[in-house]
Amino acid sequence: MNQDQSELDKFNAVSDSWWDPYGHFRPLHDLNPVRLGWIAAHVSLENKNILDIGCGGGILSESLAREKATVTGIDLAENALQTARKHCHHSGFPIRYIAISAEDLAKKEAGKYDIVTCMELLEHVPDPCSIVKACSKLVKPGGHVFFATLNRNLKSLFYAIIGAEYIMRLLPKGTHRYEKFITPAELSRYVRSTGMIVTDITGVTCDFRAKKFNLNHNTQVNYMLACTKPE
Repeated sequence: MNQDQSELDKFNAVSDSWWDPYGHFRPLHDLNPVRLGWIAAHVSLENKNILDIGCGGGILSESLAREKATVTGIDLAENALQTARKHCHHSGFPIRYIAISAEDLAKKEAGKYDIVTCMELLEHVPDPCSIVKACSKLVKPGGHVFFATLNRNLKSLFYAIIGAEYIMRLLPKGTHRYEKFITPAELSRYVRSTGMIVTDITGVTCDFRAKKFNLNHNTQVNYMLACTKPE
């Protein structure tokens, strides 16, 4: 299975803080409106069948459901999924959460989804290209796939690890490993190898002092990539 147990253990250990906007996952709470708006700018979400791969505690999944989409969230971190299920029960969203890999789900539900999101996951798995291939199988022809990850260069090393984890303490130490970061060129190559078409690459920057994220053309650290599957 395409998983790193040390990564799963890391996220399982802090699963109780997923929905604390000032806890370990504060950056995800701050980032979520930005990435949701970016996705919605590319495709209407209402009445769409959406798969959120690497859903964690369900922050993005619930936001998608709030836009009147039918949402399935998958993850291999069991504690995080338990948190997601508990929170959506209290929120009243009928989200389906499953403990399954993207590759295994692709064998069962190929071509089922209008939209697939895979945000902040690729840098935590041994074989990111395998996830991209699974996404291409899961999405319908004419559907949309959205990725978010971290570029690999000296600037991303400083900002995403040294700055965010050790200086500003926005993330727990050890959240990221530099060697797992993926350049936009590499991710674009993975996407094209599946037959999908890259439609947009957008940079995401963080003002550490204001703890606020913004979209721009700077892809040196965080970036998001949109692609479509030809009909």
